[in-house]
Amino acid sequence: MAADRVYVADSKAVTHRLPIKDIFDRLPHRNKLYAHHLGKAAWSGARIILRQTSSESEPIFDLIISLYNACEGKWEKLVGEGVISEDDLASFFGYAGLFLYNLGNFYGEGGQKFVPGLSREGLEKLVRYTTDEHSLVHTLVEGMIGAPPYRTGYPSDTTVSNYYPGERITRDEITAIAKSLEKHGIEPENTRVRKTANGGEPIYELLQASSEMDMSQSMSEGFVAGTNIRIVRGDHATEMAAICAHLEDALDWVENPRQTQMLNYYIESFRTGSLSAYRESQKVWVKDISPSIDHILGFVESYRDPHGHRAEWEGVVCVADPDETRKMNAFVENAAKFSALLPWATEENKGKGPFEKNLLDIPDFAIIHALTVCCPYVWEASNLPNYNDIREEYGSKNTLITNRMSANRKSGGASKYLLPEDTELYKENMHTVRFVATVIHELLGHGTGKLLSETEPGKFNFDATHPPQSPLTGKTIESWYLPGQTYSSKFEDIAQTVEECRAILMSAYLVDNKEILEIFGYNDKSTLTADDLIYISYLHLGIEGIRSLEHYNPGDKAWSQAHSQGYFAIFKHLLLEGNGVLTVQWDAKTSHLSVKADRSKILSDGKPALGRMMCRLHVWRCTADAKACREFYEPLTSVEGEYAEWRSVVISTPEPRWKFVQANTFLMDGEVTVKEYEESDKGIIQSWVERQI
Repeated sequence: MAADRVYVADSKAVTHRLPIKDIFDRLPHRNKLYAHHLGKAAWSGARIILRQTSSESEPIFDLIISLYNACEGKWEKLVGEGVISEDDLASFFGYAGLFLYNLGNFYGEGGQKFVPGLSREGLEKLVRYTTDEHSLVHTLVEGMIGAPPYRTGYPSDTTVSNYYPGERITRDEITAIAKSLEKHGIEPENTRVRKTANGGEPIYELLQASSEMDMSQSMSEGFVAGTNIRIVRGDHATEMAAICAHLEDALDWVENPRQTQMLNYYIESFRTGSLSAYRESQKVWVKDISPSIDHILGFVESYRDPHGHRAEWEGVVCVADPDETRKMNAFVENAAKFSALLPWATEENKGKGPFEKNLLDIPDFAIIHALTVCCPYVWEASNLPNYNDIREEYGSKNTLITNRMSANRKSGGASKYLLPEDTELYKENMHTVRFVATVIHELLGHGTGKLLSETEPGKFNFDATHPPQSPLTGKTIESWYLPGQTYSSKFEDIAQTVEECRAILMSAYLVDNKEILEIFGYNDKSTLTADDLIYISYLHLGIEGIRSLEHYNPGDKAWSQAHSQGYFAIFKHLLLEGNGVLTVQWDAKTSHLSVKADRSKILSDGKPALGRMMCRLHVWRCTADAKACREFYEPLTSVEGEYAEWRSVVISTPEPRWKFVQANTFLMDGEVTVKEYEESDKGIIQSWVERQI
């Protein structure tokens, strides 16, 4: 069984546009200016993402931009001058479009490295078109085609992570550093760790993102004798300074005093590296309800740090769609009632039980159109902030990107692993199922749960004299979060995937609720009936479970994508404990692989199996029981036996990856205009050239 493989960029992969011009053009002048400056701040972090991905990503980015400028965007000139053949140029476009969409040479979803589909000789000719420096030619070409590394992960012979530049660092060293930072109250989201040698003894530099540059402090630690950790401010200093400058410009066009306060906290955080200031910005952000222009800025998601602590730059600017948002009010208003249907709910706490907040603060929910998504892929929805203490005290926000979701409708559902009798129903309605599931996933999946904590010595957010009873054991709970501990610090590398799995389970568990489906307009008389929607949802669990195997690497038994690991866990759990609600038809001779759902067993066997799994993950998460969770989750996400055979089929014919081309805004003579680009690799390249990053 192959442990690693090289992914070749597909020149025929579909490119979608994120349409925004119509809704942007209808905005008032003030909102356009605010969105423009926020967008410039967001895009200014692009090189941070490149730098976080791999050491070669930034030079490859510069090469693509230089090639465009050298031929003045007239790519046929390269063919006419004999620099490259038409076929090789098409292959290069496929690579360049994919690279710019992912902001690096590793997939944003999955972390696998991808390479150009043209020869070394062809690549060298292209590089020489922009430079005569021999060493640079060799370095760039090797960075594009060299493998290993095959994917992102803990630094090793086959994996790489540029969150840990310098000499190779071990997982044990990263864990020890994390414990040291936790002890000193230093949060890691906006940092990288660089290991260097000093007379044979390692030195660990904590590189902190900020526009200010200095060595602010040094901590001597005893976890490795004779070594220390140095906090060095000024990582990504040029980008952080540009971000702050654009935020200063945005201050002139805010809608309300909250936005002024919020932007000032951002500027303080990005200038100094202070995550305390960033936390304050998020407290204000969640209370800025339903603004015309909303955004996500900062070091937000830690999916691509193999240790699950350090976060990637994320810059998202979006335009609200108030009419579509209002349609979701009925779901938001009834969310507390639906939370009482969950497996851990008991009579106390108004029917929600002790593992939910006293007042279920359902997040603000907004349907939005994305103007700017400076991330390694364009996601469908989010629930933020990720700081659980802020979520519990101040609330959170949900956003669903409708112009991203529209691509699902445009392309239909995947049918590769379906039986013929299910194909048409699935393809025609998968976009609807994804929408319903995403709303439940974000609102209740990420919106529920109380982390039982000793918030400071001797102070608890639950009755520590009479701790609640665990529904898993029937006994009083024995663990909770201690002062300074967070969900990420306790659950480490499985934190993100367990949380995503829990949220996926929530939507799968509640999707059969006819009252919920009625809110979305689906019942026994709708064109897509409620029963068919439920059936497709279970098919979807099977399809995603199989597709997720692409993101598993048997070499080190590691997953490279948190959502995929979660989907596989649910899929495998249903196969093992669902009494046939899901089955897989597998023909080893023909490599035919398909999933089947049994309608008659969805309520009797499927739902109870999902409930048991969800209850375990939820209670362990609430009570900081990482040990029990790991003992359950890691075997469930192991890929052996027939699952490994299925993986071989999946990776032998990988599905094409989508790409998205995004608009730019321009400010001329005090007026803001928006420009969209053609749905092609050329369009993606031109859009990035005109951002002037």
